[in-house]
Amino acid sequence: MSLEDRDALRILRDAFAGPELVHRFYTHWFALDVSVRDLFPPELDAQRAAFAQAMFWVYGELVEQRAAEPVAFLAQLGRDHRKYGVLPRHYGTLRRALSASLRTHLGEAWTDAVDAAAAQSLNLITGVMSGAAEAEEGPAWWDGTVIEHNRVSRDLAVVRLRLDRPMQYYPGQYVNAHVPQCPRRWRYLSPAIPADPDGGIEFHVRQVPGGLVSTAVVNETRPGDRWRLSSPHGGLRVDRGGGDVLMVAGSTGLAPLRALILDLARYAENPRVHLFFGARYRCELYDLPTLWQVASHNPWLSVSPVSEYRRDPPWAADYPDVTPPRGLHVHQTGRLLDVVTKYGGWGDRQILICGGPAMVRATKAALIAKGAPPEHIQHDPLWR
Repeated sequence: MSLEDRDALRILRDAFAGPELVHRFYTHWFALDVSVRDLFPPELDAQRAAFAQAMFWVYGELVEQRAAEPVAFLAQLGRDHRKYGVLPRHYGTLRRALSASLRTHLGEAWTDAVDAAAAQSLNLITGVMSGAAEAEEGPAWWDGTVIEHNRVSRDLAVVRLRLDRPMQYYPGQYVNAHVPQCPRRWRYLSPAIPADPDGGIEFHVRQVPGGLVSTAVVNETRPGDRWRLSSPHGGLRVDRGGGDVLMVAGSTGLAPLRALILDLARYAENPRVHLFFGARYRCELYDLPTLWQVASHNPWLSVSPVSEYRRDPPWAADYPDVTPPRGLHVHQTGRLLDVVTKYGGWGDRQILICGGPAMVRATKAALIAKGAPPEHIQHDPLWR
C-alpha cells in the first residue's frame, strides 16, 4: 500500500504537529553530516517551524491522495535550496536522519505499514527536491540594490529594489530574501508588484516581535544595501474565467494580493474583486491611497478598509496620513474575520487569504463555518 495507505500517512503527518520530532531530526542530521550545520543560521527556531509546517502540509496532501501540488512545491523547494549551498549528497543524509528520527519519535506506532509509507514518502520528497535542483539551469539567486526605503508606520516599511537581472515570477508568488544585516538568515517576502522587465521589485514588511530579519528590514535597511533573493514559490492566482473574487488581506498580507490586482488592471474585463484590507489601526492601512487610485479606474474592484480600533494612537502623527479620497467603501471597525463573515460565507467566490498564520487559520475556519467550500479557498501552505 505505502503511499496509498492513508492511515499510515496520517500517522506520519501528525508526527510533525509538535516541535519534538523536528528538534530531534536537526540534532540527528547535524551529527550525521557536520557540513550541513554551516548552511543554517545560529538560531533554528524559524527554520524548524517552517520545516514542520511544510512537512505537515505535504503529508496532509498525500493523505488526501493529492500528489500534484506537493510534488510541484517540493520541486520548487529543491531549486530554491541551491541558494544555501545544498549538495546532492545532503539529501541522502537528510532522508536517513528523518527516517531515523521518525522511527524513534513514533515508537510503538512504527509498524511495518508506517515503515513502508515512510520509506516511499521520504524517497519521493528527497528525490523530487534533489532531481529538480540538479535539472535546474537557471540562477540559484538574484542580487539587487535597495533604491528606496519608506517607513510608512511604526513597524511597517515599503522597500524597493533594482535587481541586477530581472526575475520572472507570477503575481501572488513569494521569494526568500537575505539582507546584509542578518547573515545566513532568510525570510519569505511577497513582491507587491508584478514582475518588472527592468528588474524593479517592491516588498512590504512588518516588524515581527523577535524577528531579526524583519526588524533589520524595517529599522536598518538603507538605499544602497545589497539583497539576495531566491527563486519564486507559491501558487496564489485568480482565474479570470472562474467567477468573482473575495480577497482578505491582513496588514502586509496585502502585498501578494496587490500584485494580483495590479496584474488584473492590465485587462479591460475582469471578474468582480472585493478586497477587505485589515489592520489594528486606521493609520496602518498604509496602501489605501494606491488602492483607491486603482479602484477609481477599474470598476471591477471594490475595497473595504477594516481596523480593529476606531481611534489612531498618538504615534500615528509621525507617519504619512493614509486617509484616501472619497470613493472607497465605508471604513468598518472590528476584527477582520468578523467583518468579512457578517456578509455570509462567500461560497460563490474564488477566495484568497493572506496574512499571518493565526489570521489565515481563523479566517479560513470562519468562512468554512459560514458555508464556503474549502476547495474555493487559497492561501500559501507556509503562511509566511
